[in-house]
Amino acid sequence: MKNHSFAIATPSLPPMPAWKRGLDLACCLLALPFLAVLTLLLTVITRLVSPGPVFFRQERVGLKGRRFFIYKFRTMHVNAATKGHEAYYKHLMASGEPMQKLDSKGDQRLFPLAWMLRASGLDELPQVINILRGEMSVVGPRPCVPYEYEEYEPWQRRRFDSTPGLTGLWQVSGKNRLSFAEMVQLDLRYSRDRNAALDARIVLLTVPALLIQIGETRRARRSRSRPAAADPARPIFPSQSPGAQLKSS
Repeated sequence: MKNHSFAIATPSLPPMPAWKRGLDLACCLLALPFLAVLTLLLTVITRLVSPGPVFFRQERVGLKGRRFFIYKFRTMHVNAATKGHEAYYKHLMASGEPMQKLDSKGDQRLFPLAWMLRASGLDELPQVINILRGEMSVVGPRPCVPYEYEEYEPWQRRRFDSTPGLTGLWQVSGKNRLSFAEMVQLDLRYSRDRNAALDARIVLLTVPALLIQIGETRRARRSRSRPAAADPARPIFPSQSPGAQLKSS
């Protein structure tokens, strides 16, 4: 009698377009020297202000719901609690409020000057490693943490139909001024309209968007530190961003 063996097929991820992979590799080659210098600098600074590892590794959800670990420069004290962030994110998902980070509200988990790393996006630079491994792309929806993914409705999980990225349409279209639902809609639009020209445009708009984000975070932190009586009610965020035309076009 013949011995039959059966293999369980593992669903494969869709291949990344050649133009997109080429753009990723080109950007990584440009970023690697900067990553090396920044790693040395932050290793010294981190040892002085918050003893512990310079890198932070965290599980995220990416393409088609696949889980992987991203790398970041650590910006929080070791063993910082996450329950407060979980509750805050669930509130943002349900309320429709702008997705402002806790950084601008005085997140006590951050060590000194870490807010600048986060506002500038430099804490995300080690994800060049994830891009080289093919787990991420330069442009795409941001990967979320598993407890956020569990709160998504089925239509919202379609944002994971694209390879996650360092930057994306949401980041250059307003980001902290947009709600969770608006973020998902922009990510879905990117998945639908993705092309080389759009990726290049997003990359070019990312630096101006980050500069605006640094200014917004600084103003929010200053406003929070002032006495309430001396701080008149006024909008913190400008009405336009470098990517506003992408959102409205």
